[in-house]
Amino acid sequence: MIEKTGKIWMDGQLVDWHKARIHVLTHTLHYGLGVFEGIRCYRCHDGRSAIFRLPEHINRLFDSAHISQITIPFSREDMTRAVIETMQVNNLSEGYIRPIVYIGDGEMGLYVKQYPVRVAIACWAWGAYLGDEGLKRGIRAKISSFTRVHVNTFMTKAKICGSYVNSIMAKKEVTAMGYDEAILLDTEGYVCEASGENIFIIKDGTIKTPPPTAILKGITRDAVFTIARDRKISVDEQRFTRDELYTADEAFFTGTAAEITPIREVDNRTIGKGERGPLTAAIQSAFFDTVQGKDERYRSWLTYL
Repeated sequence: MIEKTGKIWMDGQLVDWHKARIHVLTHTLHYGLGVFEGIRCYRCHDGRSAIFRLPEHINRLFDSAHISQITIPFSREDMTRAVIETMQVNNLSEGYIRPIVYIGDGEMGLYVKQYPVRVAIACWAWGAYLGDEGLKRGIRAKISSFTRVHVNTFMTKAKICGSYVNSIMAKKEVTAMGYDEAILLDTEGYVCEASGENIFIIKDGTIKTPPPTAILKGITRDAVFTIARDRKISVDEQRFTRDELYTADEAFFTGTAAEITPIREVDNRTIGKGERGPLTAAIQSAFFDTVQGKDERYRSWLTYL
């Protein structure tokens, strides 16, 4: 359950949590056209708090809105300040931040000419998305029978609310079978991404991840590229099949929510030694050093409160 905070930012004003409500005829509720972001703020080693890659998240929010033909009624600077303000007013030293841009109530139907665009930002304390134990030991995943949407079926580079029904169905399917996370293939049968994460495999010291075709280009995914290459670890954007995943030495998920989560098993097949591998552990450690402000090389990724 989400731990309630004091205030939520809505359309330029901070309102009490219990007053942050929308009408039942809100267009996005019925048809799914809206965009959102997931952002994390971390408590750093020096006691300060910092939001991880806030400009990149704000830019992706605006890109998603542009793709969806939604005009956000606030500037990027406005949204940046609002995210910081929402964290500060709720006295959170770390947590998860959810900006959402949605179409309000007024007209109804698939196509509406005039509609109000509304914006909200909520934040709350949130730990490891796939569990603290999952970060240490790795999780069990399964290839879902649901396919990741084709690039001509949906806008795969936008975080559109309605597109996540695909992920929800996949996640429901595999968790009902006792697994922790779903992996979706693309329409040609190659490994694509998880329900809410990007996926990496490691074989013979080389890291491989699917190219940015049907996947959402994750901000944590991009951070892994930089962290790995700065450590002289090769990272290739290359398609791979499910049997390549089965025979990988290591595998892990990345995402704002999932952070760096090892994969120990896929489809009842042990990945590597069935535990967090050495390269995964090194990248995971470097990532947490980064978000906690311990590595000066990546200080520009942090926006301090």
